[in-house]
Amino acid sequence: MRILLVEDEGRIAEFVMHGLTEAGYAVDWAPTGEAALDTIQNSDFGLVILDLMLPGIGGLEVLERIRGRPVSPPVLVLSGLGQLDDRIRGLDRGADDYLAKPFALAELLARVRALLRRGAALPERIQAADLTLDCVRRRASRGGRIIELAPKEFSILEYLMRHQGRPLTRNEIVDYVWDSEFDGLTNIVDVYIRHLRAKIDDGSGLKLIRTVRGIGYMLYAADACVLDK
Repeated sequence: MRILLVEDEGRIAEFVMHGLTEAGYAVDWAPTGEAALDTIQNSDFGLVILDLMLPGIGGLEVLERIRGRPVSPPVLVLSGLGQLDDRIRGLDRGADDYLAKPFALAELLARVRALLRRGAALPERIQAADLTLDCVRRRASRGGRIIELAPKEFSILEYLMRHQGRPLTRNEIVDYVWDSEFDGLTNIVDVYIRHLRAKIDDGSGLKLIRTVRGIGYMLYAADACVLDK
């Protein structure tokens, strides 16, 4: 899942990006309102975390422009303006949630998970053959066996399972799982795929993670289905 963080204070941005990345999300950073609007114009995001006190175009205007799009992601306001009137104003202008600074990272992550559950039309569970992915609890199992996955492993597997039967390039996987500016990570995709195969496919007669020569990787799609909730 890709998240856009709009925050002009570098120290706070670094703290939030580190926490989100450790939790398995890919994060883009926009330090100004103008940069945020340019970024969201050219990319799809599952969530926007938005500061209100921005240089140039203010956070409330950014919020209104996001809400003016035909399809807009959930928006979590993260602001030093924490009075009741400030929170009401932000929610009335279209924010899905409002968290005042200072804040606890654990609470921020919990609110992110809640908004992604509410805002996404994506299923909470995905299944292919006997492999099941619980996207809310971020758990994987195959044939009833729990599989322990690192955050990046989970994100790659989630991406493959959401696109069962479609070959995905290494660049597509990098763009989904890592920050977009990391252009030299295509080789590391192969490393993570090897780890996933060892955990998911070793010992199984049906190999689910397939190599597509000259393109990248694909999750085997026979018997694939999506479970609602």
